[in-house]
Amino acid sequence: MSYIRTVEPSEATGEVAELYAEDLEDHGYVADYTRVMSMNPEAFRAFEDLMRTITPNLGKRRYELVTLAAAQALHSTHCRLAHGHKCLTFMDVDELERIARDYHDAGLSEAEVAMMEYAEKISTEAHTITESDTARLRDLGFTDREIVDITLAAAARNYFSRAIQALGAAVDVPADVSDRLRGALLAPL
Repeated sequence: MSYIRTVEPSEATGEVAELYAEDLEDHGYVADYTRVMSMNPEAFRAFEDLMRTITPNLGKRRYELVTLAAAQALHSTHCRLAHGHKCLTFMDVDELERIARDYHDAGLSEAEVAMMEYAEKISTEAHTITESDTARLRDLGFTDREIVDITLAAAARNYFSRAIQALGAAVDVPADVSDRLRGALLAPL
């Protein structure tokens, strides 16, 4: 459990109850990170709204690959598991395991690898990014809008991952994530 006192699902009202109900519908349980972030439901909703403005232009696959790379750089068990689970809606387990273990050697396109490297760099040493980093992405076919959205997706993952880590949210393992997939998602951490 987290370092702060959160609202029990049976006691939730208003916006907190709505957030909990969404988790129950989506996951079958209320994730601890939802309980923690629902202490400020307006900020949680603002984060969700930001993600909804970024994802459509990038597409789910690119968004989730950026998220996996940023989460790896941040050592975020929470986000690697949650977003690894989300990846299963558009890729098979074998591909996800290869990407999770080493995306450089997973059969991804050069553009996808570069995008993930950029997301990692944002998460570990954003101060060293130069025009050559974005030029590489542009040379691989990304538009300036996509480069901005990749940057926003990685930076937003930094915000969310760091917040739930700092607040001590417990790690939830989605029920249909096998031990083997969990091992692959967490191995690079």
